[in-house]
Amino acid sequence: MKITRIETIPVRVPLKPGLTTRTAHGIHATSDYLIVRVHTDEGLVGLGEATVAPRWSGETSAGCRGLIQELLEPALIGLDPGQITQIRQMMDRVVKRNPFTKAGLEMACWDLLGKSLSVPLCRLLGGPVRARMPIKLVVGAFERADVVRLTELFLAMGVECLKVKTGVDPATDVARVATVRELAGPRMPITIDSNCGWSFSDARSTLLRLAEYNILCAEQPIAADDPSALAALRSSVAVPLMADESLFTLADAWNLASLRAVDIFSIYPGKHGGIAATMEIAALAKSAGIDCAIGSNLELGVGTAAMLHLAAALPVVNSEKFPADLIGPLYHEADLLTEPLQLGPPAAHCPDGPGLGVQLDEQQLARYRIG
Repeated sequence: MKITRIETIPVRVPLKPGLTTRTAHGIHATSDYLIVRVHTDEGLVGLGEATVAPRWSGETSAGCRGLIQELLEPALIGLDPGQITQIRQMMDRVVKRNPFTKAGLEMACWDLLGKSLSVPLCRLLGGPVRARMPIKLVVGAFERADVVRLTELFLAMGVECLKVKTGVDPATDVARVATVRELAGPRMPITIDSNCGWSFSDARSTLLRLAEYNILCAEQPIAADDPSALAALRSSVAVPLMADESLFTLADAWNLASLRAVDIFSIYPGKHGGIAATMEIAALAKSAGIDCAIGSNLELGVGTAAMLHLAAALPVVNSEKFPADLIGPLYHEADLLTEPLQLGPPAAHCPDGPGLGVQLDEQQLARYRIG
């Protein structure tokens, strides 16, 4: 099987009314992503999704499309998409970084490999070790009225874990968590995510203030570029810390593990440059005794499907203790799929078709296409 051409489809999908989210990075109201179709000489087509966001990796939909058309497609034409390692090496030789772009292409190659063998992706990753993946829904960094509305909505949907966005202002952050705890009751797990928004001193004092609300873990409380500061923070507070923005590469994972900077790695293929790179980071985490959780950049259907297969197949992804962010399609107006994924809440299930196990809905694709 050989790659014959790569099709890139920029899309803009709004979040559902009332589910626009706010973090320390800003407002997320629409998603400008890139859908990738890798065509082959055997007639099989692989699907990928580049969940690009300039605030995360500096990538945009237009930039991603340009890189593929000008550099990556010419380098990959004629290669066997099932030779994943060769594909990865070629992409890294052609262009540095750009993880979400590379992840979209590599995802499509995994999809092709699974389709060519008529097996689901999770089988290629070693087989599923869990049938269901508990999820959590996210309450953005809003004022009290919206916090109450979202929390009540998510509880009515059946969610069994909530994530509260913090990192905007310590006083209002604590009040927001207190509101969610009051509504959710004393036993429901609650995590927080500050998206790098706190200073070190604010993080330490605020996490100590939040101790009474029984926080399951604190995701990326401080800036991403100083793992030694994360290690110092971890030694001064009781709540487990999770790395997200601090963890893009295998080298990042090594530095965090070596310093014992965090308790949990937030992993997902877009951020790491693909499924294989995510598995490498998961293996390092396992050797270091660090739990993994599936994070998110609010993917659409194709990207979420890839994450579901990883969550199902990797034992170190401890969704039972740290519920996953397998939630993007629940927040968007459309997932671009012919059949919606089974995301719950309270738990998600992996597609069982060959490859990613999903198909694009051409009508949805035409509606949300922007170029």
